[in-house]
Amino acid sequence: MRLLVTYDINLQDENGDGARRLRRVAKACCNKGRRVQNSVFECELNEAEFIMLQQTLETIIDPTIDSIRIYRINKSSTHTIKLGKETSYDIDGPLII
Repeated sequence: MRLLVTYDINLQDENGDGARRLRRVAKACCNKGRRVQNSVFECELNEAEFIMLQQTLETIIDPTIDSIRIYRINKSSTHTIKLGKETSYDIDGPLII
């Protein structure tokens, strides 16, 4: 399944660990997808990988002040309009390692 993961981590928290949570969320998303903007990742995951990512993110964030939104994108009807600097990749294109 194709997902769009967006997050908003509060850096002004009382404990002062917002930056650490932000780095941990970014690392978890980076391990499963590609960053397309600062707090936005595109991921291509199976159901088990999706559940693992969701559980990992739930353990990282402070649910009272942080927010993560995960959108499932239908491959057959996806239409993306890109304006400005291209910071992404073609998710349907070949992956060269």
